[in-house]
Amino acid sequence: MLIPIGDDNRDRRLTPFVNYTLLALNILVFVYWQELGRNIGFTYAFSTVPGEILTGTDIVTDSKIFTDPYTGQQLEMPGLQYTPVPVYLTLFTSMFMHGGVAHLAGNMMYLWIFGDNLENVMGHRNYLLFYLLCGVLAGLAHVFTTAFLGHNPLIPSLGASGAISGVLAGYMLLFPRRGVHVWMLFTIVTVPAFLSVGIWFVFQIINGLGALGGDEAAGGVAYAAHIGGFIAGLLLVRRFVKKQRVIVTDRQEYYR
Repeated sequence: MLIPIGDDNRDRRLTPFVNYTLLALNILVFVYWQELGRNIGFTYAFSTVPGEILTGTDIVTDSKIFTDPYTGQQLEMPGLQYTPVPVYLTLFTSMFMHGGVAHLAGNMMYLWIFGDNLENVMGHRNYLLFYLLCGVLAGLAHVFTTAFLGHNPLIPSLGASGAISGVLAGYMLLFPRRGVHVWMLFTIVTVPAFLSVGIWFVFQIINGLGALGGDEAAGGVAYAAHIGGFIAGLLLVRRFVKKQRVIVTDRQEYYR
């Protein structure tokens, strides 16, 4: 597996304030409001629940006790919590929450590496709109996949993965040959973006197909959200790119 650790930013001219803000918000929500994952009530209240989006109503359920079949230990599965905002807004709030430190760290690494390049060519406002739109469409992919496959509509989803999938797709389409530094087999190599991101997307498809028919419905739906966000990014990215003035000679210039 190729793990990206950086890319070529020599042509970046715009300070990516929006990308920095998104990074900070994700970390702040996880540390302060989610209390590093310990505040289950907040997490379950503001995650996206397919059943709520499909019906437009808030759903509150009781906690359940189940026994781990391997250890015999009894564990409590918290129920869905009261959501103090319209349930459709959870398509946005869920984008800024994560299931654990590893989940947060992985997403933020990808956002840090790839997001600034898109903001550089889109501008601050367009990049923010693109990011949020990809995240919402990824969340809807989660919802409709759940309904189509008959999975449990009360399983919540959360995380920035869908929006970041859109960022990765946009990066691959706009900068297919840009060098991405990746960690591979205990060494660092530089590969073109279409290879680094393309391999990541293939893994999403393979893992998603493997999970869709199994008992772990949440896994399949999560991968469907990644794929939905990626497709949204491919389709939308060029609509958000600003025209740039390119100097050809000392006297000629054109826009692209």
